Amino acid sequence: MNRIILVAMGDSLTAGYQSLTEEEWTGFTPYTIFLEHRLLKLNESQQKKKEFQIRNRGVLGELTSEMLTRFDRDALSVRPDFVIILGGSNDIGWGISPREIFGNLSKMYEATSKNGIEIIACSVPSILGCDSLIPPRLELNEMIRTYCTENGKSFADLFRTTADPRTNRLREEFSDDGLHLSTAGYEKIAETIFDQALKGLLSKYYSSKE
Repeated sequence: MNRIILVAMGDSLTAGYQSLTEEEWTGFTPYTIFLEHRLLKLNESQQKKKEFQIRNRGVLGELTSEMLTRFDRDALSVRPDFVIILGGSNDIGWGISPREIFGNLSKMYEATSKNGIEIIACSVPSILGCDSLIPPRLELNEMIRTYCTENGKSFADLFRTTADPRTNRLREEFSDDGLHLSTAGYEKIAETIFDQALKGLLSKYYSSKE
């Protein structure tokens, strides 16, 4: 099969939201745009060409419980080859425990695997301007990492690649309003997902699939 379908599930960080400022509103710059560019470059280097379709299913302000409710409709029903899952930032803002958040995420992970679909689980990026919301991110991200390690699933560490290692805060160049990302931040997300997970999965896919 020459067509490869990817679904990106998430909240505003998947939708690519950027805040309104006094100067301008950048609008939406979803990481999937930058991911598509990388996929096109990879495809050019392959003898067996593939057609990529990316379905961005990011919804502003959404909790992981809401993601779970629409998961069958927006992800599984399109029968994708890969599902990228990034969620939990809004839950943490509302004081929902990392364990409860992970419970919702793990149900999406399990449903994806049960349907024979490759999963890329993403850690939640850090925040700038509210240090009290960093520890629950670290706790949740460790749960996601551990799950992927124990179950042989792909993991993209968006936190570490966008955070200042000295403070664990979101780096200023990747921050739009402290929570959402700048254009450079969304591009960094795409780079991380591609380099840490998708590129390796696709190399196997190119060699094993017709």
